[in-house]
Amino acid sequence: MAWGVLLFAGVLEIVWLILFKQSEGFSRWGYAGAGLAVSLLSFGLLGWTLKTLPVGTAYAIWTGIGAAGGAIVGILLYGEPATAMRLACIALIIAGIVGLKLA
Repeated sequence: MAWGVLLFAGVLEIVWLILFKQSEGFSRWGYAGAGLAVSLLSFGLLGWTLKTLPVGTAYAIWTGIGAAGGAIVGILLYGEPATAMRLACIALIIAGIVGLKLA
């Protein structure tokens, strides 16, 4: 169950990233407040998973989901370039997440 919660917490990292982007530098308080609430939930869920999962593995997976997801969101929603190097780096992050889960 902790792995599923960790995955959900990682997805919430992507959600709060989108909300903070939509807040336009915290000038749109509704998005900023929602982003803060989602980020606190994400941190809380990560903390809960640390009761049973190794801290290094859990934190690396959580941040990896956020980093890879953030880069993918940037490409898909915000028109950031999808260069071969950028996609290869995202693939390496994902490979690292899978490797840590299997190790």
